[in-house]
Amino acid sequence: MNKTLSLGILFTFALMLFAVRCAPGPNAAENTAGKEGLVAGFWMGLWHGLISPITFIISIFSKSTRFYEVHNNGNWYNFGFVLGAGLFLGGGILGRKRKKRN
Repeated sequence: MNKTLSLGILFTFALMLFAVRCAPGPNAAENTAGKEGLVAGFWMGLWHGLISPITFIISIFSKSTRFYEVHNNGNWYNFGFVLGAGLFLGGGILGRKRKKRN
């Protein structure tokens, strides 16, 4: 194994360790009701994902608006949020295909 390859592997390993340390921890508010007594599920996650670009801009200027509902039911809310954001942004497998130029 040459020296350049060894340094590349070492750098990649160090980068992966750094990335793992940046991962978020568990959500302590998951499956607990918010102020209104509700826990957000799939449909609320879908809605929050659809309006996420607008909510993000508002959340920059307002302390009372959040980008993501922490009082959610877990994986179903997350799935709805990602699906809604993908539908709004036209990304992923739901995006339209571009025509090839000649």
